[in-house]
Amino acid sequence: MNQHAAAAFVALALAVGTADAQQPTTTRPDTARRDSASRARSLEGVLVRAVRANGTAPIAQTMIDARTIERRSFAQDVPMMLLGTTPSLTAHSESGTNWGYSYLRLRGIDQSRINLSIDGIPLNDPEDQVFYFANFADLAASMQSVQVQRGVGTTGTGTAAFAGSINFETKPVLGVRPMMAAEVQAGSFGAQRLMVEANTGPMQGGFASSIRLSALRTNSFRRNAGVEGLSGLAQVAWLGQRDIVKLMVLGGRLRDTLSYLAVPLPDLQRDRRINPLTPEEQDRFSQALVALSHTRQFSPGVQYASTLYRISAEGNYDVRFDPATVANFSLDFAWYGLTSAVNVERGNFRVSTGLNANTYGRDHYANLSNARGAPDYFNTGHKRDASLFTKVALVNGPVTLFTDLQVRRALFRYQPDAAAGFVGAEPSIAWTFFNPKVGVTWAANSTASLFGSVGRTTREPTRNDMLSGNDDISAGALQDLGGLRNVQPERVIDTELGMRFRQNDVQLEVNLFNMAFRNEIARIGALSPLGAELRSNVAASSRQGVEFDIRAKAGDRLTLTTIGAVSRNRIREYLDNTGGASGVLRRNVPPLLAPAVTGTQRMDWRVARWLDVGGEARFQGESHLRNDGNRDLMLPAYWILDAMLRVPFGGNDITLRGTNLGNSQRFGSGYAVDGVPNYFILTPRSLFLTVRIATR
Repeated sequence: MNQHAAAAFVALALAVGTADAQQPTTTRPDTARRDSASRARSLEGVLVRAVRANGTAPIAQTMIDARTIERRSFAQDVPMMLLGTTPSLTAHSESGTNWGYSYLRLRGIDQSRINLSIDGIPLNDPEDQVFYFANFADLAASMQSVQVQRGVGTTGTGTAAFAGSINFETKPVLGVRPMMAAEVQAGSFGAQRLMVEANTGPMQGGFASSIRLSALRTNSFRRNAGVEGLSGLAQVAWLGQRDIVKLMVLGGRLRDTLSYLAVPLPDLQRDRRINPLTPEEQDRFSQALVALSHTRQFSPGVQYASTLYRISAEGNYDVRFDPATVANFSLDFAWYGLTSAVNVERGNFRVSTGLNANTYGRDHYANLSNARGAPDYFNTGHKRDASLFTKVALVNGPVTLFTDLQVRRALFRYQPDAAAGFVGAEPSIAWTFFNPKVGVTWAANSTASLFGSVGRTTREPTRNDMLSGNDDISAGALQDLGGLRNVQPERVIDTELGMRFRQNDVQLEVNLFNMAFRNEIARIGALSPLGAELRSNVAASSRQGVEFDIRAKAGDRLTLTTIGAVSRNRIREYLDNTGGASGVLRRNVPPLLAPAVTGTQRMDWRVARWLDVGGEARFQGESHLRNDGNRDLMLPAYWILDAMLRVPFGGNDITLRGTNLGNSQRFGSGYAVDGVPNYFILTPRSLFLTVRIATR
């Protein structure tokens, strides 16, 4: 354990010593256990509830519970696991398998503009607002629930929720019976996985702990795209009469051979396994999160939670510049933060008020030749971020009024290499944003409700946007770009209208959305020399559509689900400079990688006590590879079929999963280069067998 984790354990001991001690009780043991478990569940999720939308909020949302996660997850990267669970979500992987680097989009908007958090702790890297799920292999094995909000949603912690937000809740450590479990898995393309987890249950003095460890590897379908991942999550918690103190340590390590380049269509028609990168181009990264949280029940209806966290990562990756030269690029960062919230519920009035503040620094350095001595450059990006939010819900008969206000300030400072030619103060820039949202829900009766909301969110450009994809930049080059203000903050006004219907065995949610953008920082279809997506401002653009989620039970054993979205996405006007210095004025063109139609049909059938069957068909409509409306540069539509067969026995189970059973030869994503479409292939037909043994 590193020094930061050790310090966190010391802080845990101090917090336990100063919090309320458990009092002796004469209550019957079984009643006391139930009361303790109920109190633990209520307190352990305070911060999660502060950043999430509740079920009646006027927000387009999907809640993915523990059972759904368990049925879907076989350690695939989280974006691939989420496919088919919520409308308007698309995803693709680089390696040609479900493991390794993968990325998701909501309503056609990329992952860097989606707010991500775990137990209320922000996950998006402050500098470039990205998060690589692959660094924490098998993360879903530690998840109790996931909420996906589409559109600006409710205020969370960290980066702005521009396209939506996805917040993860870890499995509880308190109020859980003792258990141990292990999973062994094997599958296509040399896939192997081992996962073990355990929870001590309540221990003497109010303590409890849990741990999950995972290791996986795969050769992948694409050549030279193997993946090896290790990860673990450990929690130690103490429960008092009115307090919970919890320490969480999450760590992961990823080793893979890189595959971030798509392949021209003519080459794929000859060989779908092609990877343009060489075996020498590898990636080695480790990441860790340490969080110490304290939650207190001040009185009935008043709860407080606060979390101190440290997130760090380090690693390097290789880039072959020519047959004789393999450069090495390194990154490491440390990120310290505090997030706090108070939830108050008094009759028909609910309010959540919170703050998040963090400070962050990331070093960038590289050896641009085969030598691995002193780096050829060294620069650092510094970011500070602070935000305050208040959410209020007022119930007046069948009407619930909702207000969400956030003030956020962010500061970026670029500390250049000593030889970069900067004179005087280091380049820096600051932004202040006010993000308001209002909405209303009307409960027409006990089964149906209507909702509507309007929200505005403004978001700053990333370092990669401001430096035009350069990992290091000279004073002259930055001046030629126009300084750090060459890319303006983007803004969206999101209007949502919808209805929810729940009666007996039928659940229906339908919503209309209209997202109007100003200065959207849109991907332009080109890549930097290091494979980073390049983006620039688009003056005006929009996304409009309808989303639906229908779930129906046919008896006690069969559940049918239909999820889908139909949208019209347009860039009103922008100057396209990708083809030359003079540029071409584009009007009313579809944005790239924003399919107009997506849909999922799923069946979950409990055939018998000893047999559980599931099937899922997903459709993704065609989309453009460039923002120019060129029909020759398209990502084709595709259908894909997955299935699952599970045999439970005595608390254990054996599960066989198949993905892309029809072996579709289409593509998950791509881009265009010099008028030629380049694609990432869909994962071909794959089978995975998982054996789970559990004891309680």
